[in-house]
Amino acid sequence: MAETIWSVGKVAKRCGINVSTLHFYEQQGLIQSSRNAGNQRRYKPEVLRRISVIKAAQKVGVSLEEIKLAFESLPNNRTPTVEDWQQLSKNWQQMLDGRIAYLQKLRNNLAGCIGCGCLSMTSCPLYNPDDKLAESGSGAVLLDQAEQKAKAQKTQQAPNASS
Repeated sequence: MAETIWSVGKVAKRCGINVSTLHFYEQQGLIQSSRNAGNQRRYKPEVLRRISVIKAAQKVGVSLEEIKLAFESLPNNRTPTVEDWQQLSKNWQQMLDGRIAYLQKLRNNLAGCIGCGCLSMTSCPLYNPDDKLAESGSGAVLLDQAEQKAKAQKTQQAPNASS
């Protein structure tokens, strides 16, 4: 019995993505195809699951590089199983929790000074008189410090593995 193979158009239609997206995913090492005698791409059916994982992860903010690293961590770069998906999503959830905490701090401080050094906001001299934060770095120093503080707090809150 011959193995089922899918054309690039059939995979794209089934997954709801453009053919160019399939080509891009392949260039990035996220999916693989074979070539037929006419040099046309052909895909095994499990590519649908890989693309579904890619799309699900992207919807929640996981980058393609992070997805690629996750796929590479699987034995023989296999298509994720149900158990693999559980582990991948658990890892991504921890990363997303950190991003959410950072975004909440950003949202809560958005109306005030972010420590960029522009001194154009009325409240900036109160938070950053004479642009003293320039000594701490460039850009939105207060936001960067808030992110680092959130990461440090999360690390301290994590259960100690040695206890």
